[in-house]
Order: sequence, then C-alpha cells, then structure tokens
Amino acid sequence: METATPASRRVDGVAEVTLASLLSPFQGKAQTKLAFADEVNLFQRTILYAGLPGWSRWYRVAPAGTPVGARSLVLLRRRDGVSAATFRRFIDQELAPALANTGVLRELRTQNFMAWKKSLWDTPNVAHDNAPADQFLASVLLGFADEAAEKDFFTQARLESLSQRLALFCAAAHAYQLTEAPTFVADKQVLPPRP
Repeated sequence: METATPASRRVDGVAEVTLASLLSPFQGKAQTKLAFADEVNLFQRTILYAGLPGWSRWYRVAPAGTPVGARSLVLLRRRDGVSAATFRRFIDQELAPALANTGVLRELRTQNFMAWKKSLWDTPNVAHDNAPADQFLASVLLGFADEAAEKDFFTQARLESLSQRLALFCAAAHAYQLTEAPTFVADKQVLPPRP
C-alpha cells in the first residue's frame, strides 16, 4: 500500500462540505458562482470529490465541546479489484467503528466519494488533472487531544491489525497533519466567528 505522498500531488488544503440534501447545491448557487470565479486566485490544481447522501458521516466519539488539539486527514485510494460498494462498506462498517472504539479520538469523520469527473467542477485556468491512479475514494478525519496523543495513536501496536485490513481494501493511504480545521456550520447552525 502506497503511503508516501508524491511531491507533485501533495494536498495543501481541503474544503469539506457536507450538504443537507441533494437540493443544497442549488440553494447555494450565488456562493458557488463566487468560489468558481475566485479559485484561480488561490489554487494551481483543484479536485472536487463528491459523494451521495449518507456517504459523509460525523461520529460522536467524545462529549460535545471536547477540545481538539490536533487533527490528521487520511485520504484513501481503493485497491484494484475491490468494488466501490465493498470499499464503502469497509469504511462505514469496519474502519470507522474500529477507529471510534479506540477510546482515543475526540473527532471522527468519514467521507466516501464517487469516481472523480472533471465535469463536476471545471474552473477556468486551474489544473484539474486527476488520473484514476491518483484518485482517492474516501477520507478519514481524526481528532486528538493534542499532538502527543496523535503521535502515540499512529505508533500503537494495536493499529497493526487494522493496518493489515486497510491494505486489503486500499492501494494508498496518504496522511496529513492538519494545521487548522475551522468549522463554520455544525448541525445546520452557523457558528460564531472565531476569535
């Protein structure tokens, strides 16, 4: 399983959006139009990964309001020969529960994606190259109390069996330590500005 991220494909930012319904994109047309036009001012390459309703899940692994001091994002590429449905089942029914039951996480989110199509988000003057060998079909966001807990989690021997299972379904797992992960809307409520 590939774990080293090629320098030319390194991810420098992710905007994670979980929509309330299939109609939500149409309700935010004005905001989408602004983002579409402005993207060239921020990015050299953008890739839109999208999933169907229910493919994005936020798990309650800690009491509400529990502070999160460190986060990691893991992008997963499906192994050849593993069907999309089998891959999603693994993420939702095996990987996420195993992670949630570690007792270490303060935040856990998973997303399953459809195969990428340039036509979904083809902004002008921005690269959108994403060959099948470079595509990810799931992400897992992990939140920890602090960086020490994050480091300890990834070096635990108990994750070895989970890693072996992951390798059966995934061709690649690219992990990124997040420097910032602001949430602007949660449970359909717009959150107050951060200090």
